[in-house]
This record gives sequence, C-alpha cells and structure tokens, in this order.
Amino acid sequence: MTEHQHHDSSWRTAITATLHCLTGCAIGEVLGMVIGTAFGWGNAATVVLSIALAFLFGYSLTMRPILRAGVALGVAIPIAFAADTVSIAVMEVIDNAFVLVIPGAMDAGLASALFWGSLAASLVLAFVVTVPVNRWMIGRGKGHAVVHRYHH
Repeated sequence: MTEHQHHDSSWRTAITATLHCLTGCAIGEVLGMVIGTAFGWGNAATVVLSIALAFLFGYSLTMRPILRAGVALGVAIPIAFAADTVSIAVMEVIDNAFVLVIPGAMDAGLASALFWGSLAASLVLAFVVTVPVNRWMIGRGKGHAVVHRYHH
C-alpha cells in the first residue's frame, strides 16, 4: 500500500468510525433531548440523560459485531469502551455545548424548528470535529482500530 493509499484509507476508516459513533450518539442524544423536553426537565437533567443514553447506545452498537464474532460479554465491554469512549466524549461535548449556546434551543419544545435544527446542526458539527480525532487515534492503533477486526 502506498503512503497516499494509506492516508486515504485512514481518513475513510475515521469517517466510517465516526459515522458509526454518530449513529449511537444521535440515537441517545435525540432520545434524551426528547424525553427531557417532553417532561419539562431542566437543561442539566436533559443534558445528563442525553449524554448517558449516547454512551449507552454508542457502546451497544459497537458491541453488536463483537458479540456476533463470538467474544464473551465480559471481554466485549472493555473493547467497546476502548473503541468509543474518546469519540463519544468528544461528540457529546461538542453537540451539547452547541445546543446550549443557541439561545432558546433547549427551551424551544419538540414542535419547534429551532429545537430540531439546533440538534441536527450540533450533530453535524460534532461529526466534523470528531473525524480528525478518530483518524489520529486509529493511526496510533487506538479507538476504533481495536474493534475494526470484529466488523468483518
């Protein structure tokens, strides 16, 4: 493999890993925001729930192919933590900070374009910021690189 092919492959792998991570984060983030908003919870409780669910869904989606590969649950859990913790954490910091700084976004309500637009924009921004983080980690054999062999 040439240096250029390796470089392109690293970026493709990082993008794929980030999209995978984004899926779990988005499910948890949206579900947490919807639950918190529907119940009229304050910003802090809603954000905490969103973050907890993002990690739960992110790790769960990572563990699926590991468990399908025949790895025991007790072994799969630390692999998922090693694979996704940094990626999910970066995404959660970015997307929650973004939604919190948009005036009125957290209080807009589920029927509001401001609520959904700011949430969607926060996830896009989190993806853009997290891709280079994942590429850096994968290049060092960390992050998603530790789980990649189970995806085949």
